[in-house]
Amino acid sequence: MPVSLAAASALIPVVYLAAVTPALVLADLRSHRLPNRMVVPGIGVGLVAVALQWSWVPLAAGLAYGGALYLMSLAGGIGMGDVKLATLIGLAAGTATLDAAVAAFLLGGVAASIVLLRRGRGARIPFGPWLLAGYWVALTAESIAGISP
Repeated sequence: MPVSLAAASALIPVVYLAAVTPALVLADLRSHRLPNRMVVPGIGVGLVAVALQWSWVPLAAGLAYGGALYLMSLAGGIGMGDVKLATLIGLAAGTATLDAAVAAFLLGGVAASIVLLRRGRGARIPFGPWLLAGYWVALTAESIAGISP
């Protein structure tokens, strides 16, 4: 059965995220930084995929997720690498973006609670791994449910 260009192009940012997820997680765990050289090209990949899909949903999702984290970054605690990664995840997740965000904040919240209990106030955790975990959880859940991003 032939695959449409729109369906195939929706997989492009998914493949990109699959390729960079391990390196992004390691970088953020080690240095609390998400390298632009891995995140920013992914935003470009996501935008190309959106153009090939002829759909505004992933674009709106990327802007909403990135915009929400940007507003949180103004209060502190969320870095600009997380903002850019959220934008990329929104472009890749499309309709699953809200699920990805909920999963990321739930998983990150549990991790932060454990770290706070062990290390006390002022302890920090990298949020990039939880953003990525939330994305993969949402993508898996939507795949099981039979809904494509």
